[in-house]
Amino acid sequence: MKKKLCVVTGSRADWGLLFPLVSEIARNKNQFALQIIATGGHLCEKFGFTYKEIESDGFKISKKIDLEFLGDSKEALAGAVSMGIKKHALALKTLRPDLVFLLGDRFEIFSAVIACLFSGVSVAHIHGGELTEGSLDDKIRHCITKIATLHFTSTENYRNRVIQMGEDPNTVFNVGALGLDNIRNTKLLDKLELENVLKFKFIKRNILVTFNSPTTESKENIINQFKVLLKVLSFYKDVKIIFTKSNPDLYVSTINNLIVDFAKKNPDRCVVFSSLGRLRYLSVLNCVDAVVGNSSSGIIEAPSFGIPTVNIGDRQKGRVRAVSVIDVAPEYQAIKKAIFQAFSLSFRSYCKKIENPYGLGDAAKRILKVIKAYKFKGTKKRFYDIKI
Repeated sequence: MKKKLCVVTGSRADWGLLFPLVSEIARNKNQFALQIIATGGHLCEKFGFTYKEIESDGFKISKKIDLEFLGDSKEALAGAVSMGIKKHALALKTLRPDLVFLLGDRFEIFSAVIACLFSGVSVAHIHGGELTEGSLDDKIRHCITKIATLHFTSTENYRNRVIQMGEDPNTVFNVGALGLDNIRNTKLLDKLELENVLKFKFIKRNILVTFNSPTTESKENIINQFKVLLKVLSFYKDVKIIFTKSNPDLYVSTINNLIVDFAKKNPDRCVVFSSLGRLRYLSVLNCVDAVVGNSSSGIIEAPSFGIPTVNIGDRQKGRVRAVSVIDVAPEYQAIKKAIFQAFSLSFRSYCKKIENPYGLGDAAKRILKVIKAYKFKGTKKRFYDIKI
C-alpha cells in the first residue's frame, strides 16, 4: 500500500523551498501518495492569496486551513496558533497521513506540529538545528525538533546540533538546503524577460530588499530598524529597489505600510510585490547587485548567485553563512557603509568565487532516498545521550 506523505506549507517562502520535495514525491507516485495542506499567509488576500502559486505549479491542495488572522499583535498570533492546532487536528483525522513534512520554524508550522503530536502522526522536520537568535522562530524550531521523528538538516553543523538535543543520529540526515535545488533545476528568466514581467527597468545598481520582523525585539525597535534602512535607501538615489513585502508576523502591517509609502515617494526607482513566486524571485537574485534586509534567503540562496548580502540586525544571528554575507547593526552609518562595500568591484569579484555551505542542490532526492528505506514505526523515540 502507498504511504501517504503530507506536506504542510504556510507561506510563499516555505512553498518555494518545498517545491523540489513535493515534485520529487509526485515523481514517485507508484510508491507514495502526495497530500498538501496550505495554511497561514497562503490564504490571506493581503499576502497575495499565494495558495494559487501551489495550484499554478500543478499540484492539488488536499486541505486549506485558514488561521483567521485578526491582526499582527502577539495576542493575534497566539490566537492563530490556537486556531491552527484545532483545524490541523481535524485535517489530520481526515487525511490520515503516514508522515508529515514540516519545514522551518514559523508559528503556522508550530500549530501543525502540536496537532501531529496529539494525533499520533510522525513528523519529518526540515531545516532543524539552525539558530536565529533574533527571532522567536528559534524556540519554535527547537520545539519542532523534539517532536519530530525524522530530521533533514541543511549543514553538518546543524545535524550535530540536532543530535546534541537528544535525537538519535540514525534519524538525522544532512541533505543540504532545498532552496539550492530550485537554483540548480530552474530555468531562470533573463534580464529582458524579467523587466517585462516586473515592469521594472534595471539600471547600473539594483537591490532586492526583504525585511521581516526580528520578533524578539519590541515593536518600537522593529519599526525603528526598518525606518533606518529606509533612510539609508533614500541616500542611495542612484539605486533601484525591488521590495518584497514582509511575511505574516508581528507588526507586519506597519512594515508593509512603510514599504508602500516609500515606494509611492520614489515611484521611478521602486517596485513592491506581496510575492514574487519562485521563478521571479530566483530570477531577481540572478539580476540584482545585492540583497539587503534580514531574510534567510540572503543567507542561504543569495550566495549561490555570487552576490553580496547586507544582513541587518540579529534576526539571522547564529546561522552558518558564506563570506559574501555582510553582517551589520541596524544603524544608519553601518548599513550605509555595508551597501557601499556590497557595490565595490573588489568585493563583488570576491563573492563570485565563494562556496555556498548549504549543499549542492540535491536535497529533495536525498530526502526521498531516506524515506524509501524508512520503516514507518510510529512516533515513539528515545532520548539519545551524547558523551560529555
